[in-house]
Amino acid sequence: MNSNFRNFRVYRIQTEWPDSEEALSDLLAAAEFKPCGAFAERSGGFEAPLENAGDLLCRRLAGNDLMQLRVQTRVLPAAAVKEALAERIAEFKQRMQSEPNRAEKRELKEEVYSQLLPQALTRSDRVQAFFLRDQKLLVVGTPSQTVAEYFLDNLGRAMVSLHFAPLVHRRPVLDLLTRVFLQSRVDSFSLGRECRMRDPSDVAATVNWLDIDLADPAVRRHVTEGLTVDRLGLNFDQVFRLVLDADLVVRKLRLADQESMPDEPMDDPLAKHDADFVMLSACVSQLLEGLHKSLDGYPD
Repeated sequence: MNSNFRNFRVYRIQTEWPDSEEALSDLLAAAEFKPCGAFAERSGGFEAPLENAGDLLCRRLAGNDLMQLRVQTRVLPAAAVKEALAERIAEFKQRMQSEPNRAEKRELKEEVYSQLLPQALTRSDRVQAFFLRDQKLLVVGTPSQTVAEYFLDNLGRAMVSLHFAPLVHRRPVLDLLTRVFLQSRVDSFSLGRECRMRDPSDVAATVNWLDIDLADPAVRRHVTEGLTVDRLGLNFDQVFRLVLDADLVVRKLRLADQESMPDEPMDDPLAKHDADFVMLSACVSQLLEGLHKSLDGYPD
């Protein structure tokens, strides 16, 4: 399964979506990637989601649209900044015969940063997302809220009328996690072997259980006596496994028998990518339908 989407967040798209691959690509071109300028710390924009598949900035497969955001940052090692700043402060002391005050130190640091930034090397990261057209859901391949929102900010630059909201349901995800934990199965979801519990009176206090029988009474006792399950390993229809957070972040998504499946080479890498993506989007769509059912749908 596509490793770019082992972890993801989901958003409801509340505006009309372009009706063709070309129309979406034309819109994304308004926020196309441009290299980081000499005095810029970061640059983000859309690029073709895979190589050797044409110049379009999206790829539509089985009706769903795949996109890729490239984020380029200039990397300034903290040690280099610290050393250059120490030299600048020493020069200031010699020239002014006094220690720089807080405001002067801040100005010196800004000068050092401006001097070093154009010389810094750049690093690029990629974030992929795909739009499930039938469900009007955007799946962003990151567990980080900050990264997901940066993707959506760039998508908003391209689609100026974009309206979206994090996926929520009538019943809280925490309710589903607790029911599966205590009952071992709810609808299509059954208990996995990973869990995180929190103390409601001290959110910093957590207990993690990894690769253990969570149905053991000694483990369940912690929840019946007051701890809260806010992250739980789940099996879905015995087809794939995942870890689900109380804030609806999906982690570690994989097919249930993925470890035993041979990695069959294909002569055409593009065909393999497309086949993998079609399978991935179908699995994610099925999972989101399952959550929709178990959590009583969307709020009005």
